[in-house]
Amino acid sequence: MTFKEIEAALPRWKPWKLPDERGLYPQISPNGSKRWHLRYSFQGEKKKISFGPFPDVSLKSARAKRDEARALVADGVDPLQKRRDQKLEAQFAAEHTFASVAREFNAKRANDGDKTISDATRKKNEWLLSLVEPKIGRLPVREITAPMLLAALNDIQDSGRRETARRLRSLVGRVLNYAIATGRAGNNPAPALRGALTTPSVRHHPAVIEPKALGELLRAIDGHSGFPSTNAAMKLSAHLFQRPGEIRTMKWADVDFDAAIWTIPAGKTKMRREHRVPLSRQAISIIRSMKDVAAYSEYVFPSFNPKKPLSENAVTGALKRMGYGGIMTAHGFRTTASSLLNESNEFHPDAIERALAHQDSNAVRAVYNRTQYWDERVRMMQWWSDKIDSLKQMNAV
Repeated sequence: MTFKEIEAALPRWKPWKLPDERGLYPQISPNGSKRWHLRYSFQGEKKKISFGPFPDVSLKSARAKRDEARALVADGVDPLQKRRDQKLEAQFAAEHTFASVAREFNAKRANDGDKTISDATRKKNEWLLSLVEPKIGRLPVREITAPMLLAALNDIQDSGRRETARRLRSLVGRVLNYAIATGRAGNNPAPALRGALTTPSVRHHPAVIEPKALGELLRAIDGHSGFPSTNAAMKLSAHLFQRPGEIRTMKWADVDFDAAIWTIPAGKTKMRREHRVPLSRQAISIIRSMKDVAAYSEYVFPSFNPKKPLSENAVTGALKRMGYGGIMTAHGFRTTASSLLNESNEFHPDAIERALAHQDSNAVRAVYNRTQYWDERVRMMQWWSDKIDSLKQMNAV
């Protein structure tokens, strides 16, 4: 058979074959189209496989495909089944890209009952993972290699975001572990890259830890005339030294005035476990002062929109306007309290750590300390409020 013979073959009222060699033939349809087929026998069964249309697939290419198919049969492989498997493989890879598995992983974590993560954490994880999407997002998750991931992380690191790259390596590793657990990947290259990234320098939150300077700051806060929610949240931050995101989203329903306890739900805490905070007399007074202002909101410190809590940067922004930019932040009140409480030698270090809701690196101690130091923490919170009130009165003009 020649190219000209195939080209000259005319359609008939029904499909017909123009034989070549060893089972190969173009089939000519009534509409004039011509398509390559190969008839072969596999394990006693007659089968047919198509190689595509002529002239897109030339005579030479069709014969090469025929020879490949016959070689597979000789090796005990059905070429038609192999083609189906490859299509399924390609479809599987297309449906299980890194981006799709990452979205599934985040959604699962957000709906895992006791292991729920906050909306803020979920959104942050989504943002982090979006940073590597240009490089690996469309790749089948099981095809991601260490060099591919490192290239994506290096782009982020080279832009100056070293800490972001470090966190992202860990997060990508958790996504890949999930892919392995669900049968969509075979290995996780992320842990091997731990030493390949530049270790970021530790950045501490600015904080006032000198007693006299703290007294001056507290007086400045008392004298600040700003949005009521911001002023009260600033004052309460000094007394309770909890995480800024927890204080600004405090709800009336979480405060037990009779028991003098603020219960932070697990979904709002960094460690994803409920945290109870003893309230000093001063702290209760500050919270009660918002009753008339925020009675219309579920939040103790609402923003201008009563359905939303105070904004993330409200307290730090107020401190900047007071002249404390680079000196003190909302998070800095935690450093202040930790430093001065430890220096006081009045309280057990573990009680201070528990008050700060820090995670104990020792799992056994962590379980034990959840139920310990409550009475000491009650005494500590009142001592701390009295202490900062006394510092505020010192050298007051």
